[in-house]
Amino acid sequence: MAARKRTYSSEPLGPTVERLMADTGITYRALADKTSLSAGYLNHIVHGNRPVPSNEVLGRIAKALGVKPDYFREVRVRVITEKLEQTPALVERLYKRLA
Repeated sequence: MAARKRTYSSEPLGPTVERLMADTGITYRALADKTSLSAGYLNHIVHGNRPVPSNEVLGRIAKALGVKPDYFREVRVRVITEKLEQTPALVERLYKRLA
């Protein structure tokens, strides 16, 4: 029975990118070429030595690795954060529910 491909990653960005690179057989240099980012910068992202990049950069990485940008947990957290910032009443309801 073949494993189902996950719609979303539950791991942090670095391990997710590293796993996708291994799954697709892409090297840092090849990923750099596909994303117009440096291989060194990508290596720093994977190993957690740089902050999570912008959604635009995450989108380029996602496209090069054959996933949607929201595959990355960090993109989904940003979407939620933006929605919460736009909806103060939702923040209050969510906080009461979680507290």
